[in-house]
Amino acid sequence: MIALALSGADTAAAQTPQARIDAAMAKAKAAGIPVALLESKVAEGRAKNVSMDVIAAAVERREAALERASSVLRGQRAVDADGLDVGADAVEQGISEAVLAAIADAAPRERRSVAIAALTELVARGRPSQSALDQVRDAIKKGPEALANLPAQAAAADGRRGGGPPETSPGAGRGRGGTDAAPPAAVPAPGGSPQPKRPGGPPESPGRPVDPGRPDNPGRGRGGA
Repeated sequence: MIALALSGADTAAAQTPQARIDAAMAKAKAAGIPVALLESKVAEGRAKNVSMDVIAAAVERREAALERASSVLRGQRAVDADGLDVGADAVEQGISEAVLAAIADAAPRERRSVAIAALTELVARGRPSQSALDQVRDAIKKGPEALANLPAQAAAADGRRGGGPPETSPGAGRGRGGTDAAPPAAVPAPGGSPQPKRPGGPPESPGRPVDPGRPDNPGRGRGGA
């Protein structure tokens, strides 16, 4: 009975948020991943007064993403710690290891992190991974400036369509299914009447024009008629 009780206590201790964070840190260190990339998550959560359970879950998720990114971004595709962090962003965005490897192979070492970040931004904005990969590859061929400007160009294109990132992404603005967002209530749609409307009713009546040659309240005529 005592042994069972001790075993249960050990299991409970292993499931505390801090123990989960420590375990994730140990896994990262064993995989050769800089633990500072996880420590920053802990610091960010504490600064926002997030519960330790939520912080532990975020750290575990990030450690798994870092391991997957690290398995791709090594050898000829190697990146520094910042590049690995960007790679983990791509993994968490749902980009596969195959696509991550393809963009790492296509980009020069000095622009690899920028290319991965651009790819992640395009996917976050609703582009399919293969389409985003093709766009980033094309920008790489055009040069560093084209690559650096690609995310801003995508944002501008979404803005012209009245769209934006999907609702599941930060800064979501595009309607479901990629449809354009409706204009604000105070802004008339293209071709619509500029006259403000009552909620659920026709345009406000502008009122009857006043005849400048007639009194506003003519009253009774001459002789009381």
